[in-house]
Amino acid sequence: MSEEAPKVEGITVVNAPTREVLNDRQFVDYEEYKTNLVRWLLHFGKNPDKAEGYAPATVRQVAQKTDKFFRWHWDRQEGYTTSVTPEDADEYIQHLIYSEEDYSNSHKASFQKCLKRLFKWQRHELGEDAEWEPEHTFSQSATQARDYLTLEERRKIREAALEYGSVPAYNSLTPKERDSWKAHLAQRFEKPKSEVTPSDWNRANGWKVPSLVWTSLDAGLRPIEVGRATVQWVDVENSVLRIPKEESSKNRDNWIVGITERTATALEQWLEERSMYEEYAETDALWLTREGNSYTSQSLIYVLQRLCEIADIPTENRKMSWYAIRHSVGTYMTKEQDLSAAQAQLRHKSPETTMRYDQTPVEDRRNALDRMG
Repeated sequence: MSEEAPKVEGITVVNAPTREVLNDRQFVDYEEYKTNLVRWLLHFGKNPDKAEGYAPATVRQVAQKTDKFFRWHWDRQEGYTTSVTPEDADEYIQHLIYSEEDYSNSHKASFQKCLKRLFKWQRHELGEDAEWEPEHTFSQSATQARDYLTLEERRKIREAALEYGSVPAYNSLTPKERDSWKAHLAQRFEKPKSEVTPSDWNRANGWKVPSLVWTSLDAGLRPIEVGRATVQWVDVENSVLRIPKEESSKNRDNWIVGITERTATALEQWLEERSMYEEYAETDALWLTREGNSYTSQSLIYVLQRLCEIADIPTENRKMSWYAIRHSVGTYMTKEQDLSAAQAQLRHKSPETTMRYDQTPVEDRRNALDRMG
């Protein structure tokens, strides 16, 4: 192994502490992996569509911090690998939060940005379903979860899902009204107006969105889990989701996650309806977007924004993403049961990850103030 550190356009690809823990073959493999990462970040990373890269100083920081992340990962996994998941990134951020080093929020936020760039590269260049939406934000206290829905907001979101995208009943419309709604559905389903039929009315009032939203409200699905969900996960008869261990980021066991009977009914309705749609003929994906793609953080943020508009839920000065649903599950499951129940429902490998939900919901604190006078 050469003594000189490998470089790409003046940037050290693999730093000395990392080289020391790898054997010769591992080093060759990891050097190639990191070289491809650094080159892509320099020339495409900022905006892949326009071939705009990051500044060398930014890429240098990514190269250094990802090395440190991988060394932690190898030690934790007891072996070399370049395979990492969003859940691994979440656990590394947890490691930084609880570290005796007492890292600053800016330090943790910097690591977070670097890891997001790593997963962006993996998604674009390696074709991996590795989008990462961090579970923490460091603009507040280090261990506080992102914004979450209150109990009242959860109820409103559940009801709004039944209104989402719905249209008036076909037979209740006058010919003029029906013609107007035909134009709307033609645009929505990207087909000529002349080809819009009563079946398109049924689809607009279908069970896809209610089943997706209600399942997320029960199971606290991460955005990537919504995208990965398959029909095999659903056990309507027992009102559970059975998430296989290979989808659980190297967990030893499958996850069995409880859902309400109401949600099970919505899923049953959707599975029956889903079988009628052509785009699902060659896939076992549970939900696809209107364009036939898997859901992502961005497409789910759009869904949540529309739901909040329908439900008249204010979103100003709030960090609202699909994780607002997940965090509401953690907060209220902890309140109604305990941390172990929340850990199981949210599929956390580490109890420390669940500990941030051990806080009194805001409405309970408000009620306490009322009682205090």
